[in-house]
Amino acid sequence: MSKRFYITTAIDYVNGQPHIGHAYEKIIADVIARSRRSLGQEVFFLTGLDEHGQKVQQAALADKKNPQEYCDAIAADWLAFAQRLELTNNDFVRTTQPRHKEYVQATLAKLQATGHFYKASYIGFYSTKEETFLTEKDRRPDGTFDPSYGDVVELKEENYYFKLGEHQQWLIDYIEANPSFVQPDYRRNEVLGFLKNNKLEDLCISRPVARLNWGIPLPFDPEFVTYVWFDALVNYASVAQAHSELALWPADVHVIGKDILKFHAVYWPIMLKAMGLPLPKQVLVHGWWQKDGARISKSTGNVIDPIAVINEWGLDALRFYVLRELDIGPDGNWTDAGFRSRYQAELANGLGNLVNRSLSMLKRYRNGVVPARSNELAADAAKASDETRALLKQNQLQSALQSIWGLVNRANQYVDQTAPFKLAKDPAQAQRLDEVLYNLAEACRILAVLLWPFLPGTSAKIYAQLGLPGAPEKFDASSWGGLTAGHTIGEPAPLFPRKDV
Repeated sequence: MSKRFYITTAIDYVNGQPHIGHAYEKIIADVIARSRRSLGQEVFFLTGLDEHGQKVQQAALADKKNPQEYCDAIAADWLAFAQRLELTNNDFVRTTQPRHKEYVQATLAKLQATGHFYKASYIGFYSTKEETFLTEKDRRPDGTFDPSYGDVVELKEENYYFKLGEHQQWLIDYIEANPSFVQPDYRRNEVLGFLKNNKLEDLCISRPVARLNWGIPLPFDPEFVTYVWFDALVNYASVAQAHSELALWPADVHVIGKDILKFHAVYWPIMLKAMGLPLPKQVLVHGWWQKDGARISKSTGNVIDPIAVINEWGLDALRFYVLRELDIGPDGNWTDAGFRSRYQAELANGLGNLVNRSLSMLKRYRNGVVPARSNELAADAAKASDETRALLKQNQLQSALQSIWGLVNRANQYVDQTAPFKLAKDPAQAQRLDEVLYNLAEACRILAVLLWPFLPGTSAKIYAQLGLPGAPEKFDASSWGGLTAGHTIGEPAPLFPRKDV
């Protein structure tokens, strides 16, 4: 049985509502999943929720609900969010599901039996907000802790620890030998810098029930629950196990934000090695969005509501902007003016105008009947198709869009150069007009195929306006000459209605 292409997002913490950062990560993963399907691979796409831990317990308390009720209510909002983004995920994991809990407990029991854990006493500082223990080196020069840690309390307690430290050199060697394991390169260098300049502390993998009871109980000591990150990371493997008939593991790509790089590129590979499982092929790390050059923040009201953007501009406009504006890796800056400008210039005036005028002329001058094949734009289309295919295989989504827009711009230029509306006035130019109309209609068809992973709704509309059945979901359909002479197209309609801005 051949292995499926297995892609995951990070699982989101249910102590709040989804925002633009969550939408961005899911859109990246969805485009990669769709592009791999388009290229002919079997794909399994996983997203979901992280529902245990102290922050969830506190949020539930504040809401006067028990933790499970609280999680169920918020999970409904996150599921609705995934549906509004029209994600093509194959599963939605919740860490409160029995299948996940059982797998986590089996993993813990195995690691305990093979000597990877020990119990020890801890005296030190603890940040509830970040659910993490702090050491002296986390203090600022004046002895205080950074406000990002929230309230820091002194704790003395016994816990179980996972022997991370003894795998430090192995992990350095592995990352150096597998340069594509963490991407982009500067994130890999960050992980190597961390590993080479710090002694890797053992990881506390438990919390006493006396302090926190909202978690998965340790199978070998009911006085403790599992540390939320140990439980959360295992979701990628627990879901692969739940679908063992599909041959999913190892994951091909974990799409994550830069803030959780250490968990995925340090803790997770060591956990997998201890579990006896192969490592994922790649951890793909994206940046954060700012708005108007400042941090996104609910308290200051500097936010972008992805659902409001979809309601006003359409889902494909949101997908286009976040992918075209920002490459996977660096941080991005959302401005409403920038969004409107890309919508006007690239979607409405670029792609929308091309499709609308090409098909309207075919309707007006040839009753919507496709003329004989002509190959004037075939080389431009082949270049866009070849480049896009290669870039999609590298998960270079922004560059792939730029390449596709090369064909949009070339076809628009072709209209200006050939002036079909002038040719139409001269009966002697009938054959020349046929050639031009064929090239434009066929370029529109190929654009629908290339854009399918990015703008699926728009691609489907272009196909429908061309009078073609089904969806343009197979990349192989991007070779020139798919429209046949005598085929009748459907009704042209604007793809991106102009907004008065």
